[in-house]
Parts: sequence; C-alpha cells; structure tokens
Amino acid sequence: MKCISFNVNGLRAIVQKNFEEDFKKLDADFFCLQETKMQEGQLNLEFEGYYSYFNYAERKGYSGTAIYTKHKPLRVTYGLGIDEHDTEGRVITLEYDKFFFITVYTPNSGSELKRLNYRMEWEKDFKDYLIKLNTKKGVVVCGDLNVAHTEIDLKNPKSNTKNAGFTQEERGKFTELLNAGFIDTFRYFYPNLTGVYSWWSYRFNARKNNAGWRIDYFLISREIECYLESAKIHNDIFGSDHCPVELVLKEEIL
Repeated sequence: MKCISFNVNGLRAIVQKNFEEDFKKLDADFFCLQETKMQEGQLNLEFEGYYSYFNYAERKGYSGTAIYTKHKPLRVTYGLGIDEHDTEGRVITLEYDKFFFITVYTPNSGSELKRLNYRMEWEKDFKDYLIKLNTKKGVVVCGDLNVAHTEIDLKNPKSNTKNAGFTQEERGKFTELLNAGFIDTFRYFYPNLTGVYSWWSYRFNARKNNAGWRIDYFLISREIECYLESAKIHNDIFGSDHCPVELVLKEEIL
C-alpha cells in the first residue's frame, strides 16, 4: 500500500507543472497534499478511482490540506476539534478498520519566530490528538511538519539553530512525539543517511546545490510497526519547493 505526501505550495499553480502526470505516475493508494492555498470551488481536480477530501483555510490563498485515496474510509473528520486551531485547514483524518490515516500541515513559527508560542500550543494539542486516536487503533500521520529533527536533517544546521524549523523548542516537541510512541519511518529505514531532503528554499540556488531540509514526514504508531515495508523521498519530482515523500505499508493493514 503506497502512501504519498506532498506540500504542493499552491495546488492551482502546480497543476500547470505536470502535477497530474506525476500523480498518475506515483500511483499511490493515499496521496496527501499540504498548502493547497485554495477555497472550495476554485479548482475541480478529480482522479478516476479516487475519493477526495479537502480542508480549506478560512483565509484565502493560505494553508489547506487534501487527501486522495483509493480506499473509502469509514469516517472523515476535519481539524482537531479545537476552534483555535481549526480555521486554517491543517488536518484531515480518515478512519479505517485497523488504523487512522491523518495528513497535517503544521504551522510555521514564522520570521523572527513570531508564531513560536502558538506553535508550541499546537504541538501539544496535536500530540494529544494522536495519542487519543492511538488508544483506539494504529495511527499513520503524514505531512509537512515544519521541523528538521536532527542535524543530519538539513544541510546547514549550525547557521539555522535560531531559525523557524530548527529551534530547540520545535525539535524538542518532535522528540516528545516520537517518545509518545511514534516512529519516523524514513529514519527507521535510513537512520544515518545524509544529504536527502524534502524542501529547498527558492533562494540562493538551494535546490541546485541541495542545500535542503527534511521537514516532510510519515510517522506511524509503534502498534503497527509490523506493517512497515519501505520509505522513499522523491527528490526528482519538481513543481514545488518541496518534493513528495513516500511510505509503503503491507497490504494486510487494509
């Protein structure tokens, strides 16, 4: 069962850049999008054989998530059920017999870390949400988590220690999430691999020079570790400042 997560940095823009061709080529069971940057009715993008679910931000041209899936869920929910967090279209949860499948676009702490305090509240509430789901059945969560966890997860760790996405506070919250019973699936398969990233700034020829960050993830709860098969980062696919990340789970999970 192939799962893809891709921060598209604007769905209406990326459909002009071979997105539909890439979507079909990847042929995923679950294809999750973050930062769709659109409202309902602005784009009708459907794929044969897929159910689609969108969560839109109230603010126009901002945030937003989507899931395309070949497998009809038992139930779909949007957001965390917390008003403070649920105006930006950041979470979609699909429920299946054996697991919950979640896509998330974690808030960025912003320039000068203006949203860091809010980000810390979000991290606590999102972790609590996942832990509560995990008391019922296994959890698969993917998306742009806006944090490079360790120094090997970005090209230039020393110069970024006080920048959004690599602060001690953000990295510490990610560690707390893993310690709560979740697995960073890419590091599960490649614990020491360096030079593999999922996001590059549009400035300074960052992608050409591979001066990137790994901030897009698939996490799973330890209860379903037995279904892990492989993980991959598709850094050969363009169209966004991110690239797709992949997780393959054994079919028996469905």
